[in-house]
Amino acid sequence: MTNHYVAIMAGGVGSRFWPASRTQRPKQFLDIMGVGKSLIQLTYERFLKLVPKEHIFIVTNKMYRELVKEHLPDLTDNQILCEPSRNNTAPCVAYTAFKLHALDPNANFIVAPSDHVILKEEAFLQQLQKALEFTATYDALVTLGISPTRPDTGYGYINYIKAQQPVEGIFKVDAFKENQTWKQLNSI
Repeated sequence: MTNHYVAIMAGGVGSRFWPASRTQRPKQFLDIMGVGKSLIQLTYERFLKLVPKEHIFIVTNKMYRELVKEHLPDLTDNQILCEPSRNNTAPCVAYTAFKLHALDPNANFIVAPSDHVILKEEAFLQQLQKALEFTATYDALVTLGISPTRPDTGYGYINYIKAQQPVEGIFKVDAFKENQTWKQLNSI
């Protein structure tokens, strides 16, 4: 559809990937996979299979504007949204929503991180297409999750209601369970 967009979050400093990731060149701008492309380039190319390049936006900190241009020269200046301040994910998503709504009041969009490695790309893109179709029909937010293979305090969990399923594979969220270890470390 013509109102589908992707916003790639690329404003983080990648502090958990130190020492490779530094404030001046965080992990999204590194060739972590050894394939000659940075994570942000791989992410951008992945989403070109879902929407036209004019519908891909990068949300970043103003200090990374030039790095984004260097890594993604096909983008116009209007496609690089520089946050007024660095405030984590929720304000980034809200800022992006306001910007895309101003551009297209019917915008139906995906917000994704710039630094994830997706090994099963076709399956991932199929799920995103299903999510876009769902949100085009229903007034809803969709979050993707993967089934855990083991307990891990490094991740949060999504509890969902299995009985309610308007579309195959899409469930109503009952609760988000935050990563308790991270919260405890930050409160010290």
